Amino acid sequence: MISIAIDGPAGAGKSTIAKKVAKKLSFIYVDTGAMYRAMALYLHRNGISADDAGEIAKACGGAEISIAYRDGEQVVLLNGENVNPYLRTQEVSEMASKSSAVPQVRTRLVQLQRELAAEQNVVMDGRDIGTVVLPDAQVKIYLTATVGVRAKRRFLELREKGENPVYEEIAAEIADRDRRDMTRKVAPLRQADDAVLVDTSDMTIEEVTEHILGIIRSRV
Repeated sequence: MISIAIDGPAGAGKSTIAKKVAKKLSFIYVDTGAMYRAMALYLHRNGISADDAGEIAKACGGAEISIAYRDGEQVVLLNGENVNPYLRTQEVSEMASKSSAVPQVRTRLVQLQRELAAEQNVVMDGRDIGTVVLPDAQVKIYLTATVGVRAKRRFLELREKGENPVYEEIAAEIADRDRRDMTRKVAPLRQADDAVLVDTSDMTIEEVTEHILGIIRSRV
């Protein structure tokens, strides 16, 4: 099996690029955020309080979460059930926000993500995929862009949604997020020693996708 790990700071375009690369290669795109939401759904369905870390820690081992293609659509499976329609509810969002901070939840999901990678060709993105989750991935990419470029992308995205964002505030938020991600105690954001640095500041989405595909083809 072939594993592609894409890490990098918030706003670098990891998910967008990872999905495109996976589609081009006919690999599974492992949406780690959706897996955390599926865990949250499992906990919610079992009547566990989002504030009860002890019960969350005890219950999370009962969730089997995977990702597969069904009828041409990529779906998240929770104990065999396609739960895509339920992952974006307010209740699941609130549970995911708190349950994801419980160490046992993270340990369980890392285990499930590794099992996925052992069974299928995958592209997985995040902040510690190449350093922690899949340290033996055949290809590791560290995707980044300047704070200014990432802030501009987010600014334009919010404008298109009809909002009135303030560029300076967005840039400050992104810089602060970088600091927090890089200094957190558990699995801090960093470039793996064997990862290829790809700066997307002056590249289009299509250019980044083709560049990464070129790196992959040269290594696997």
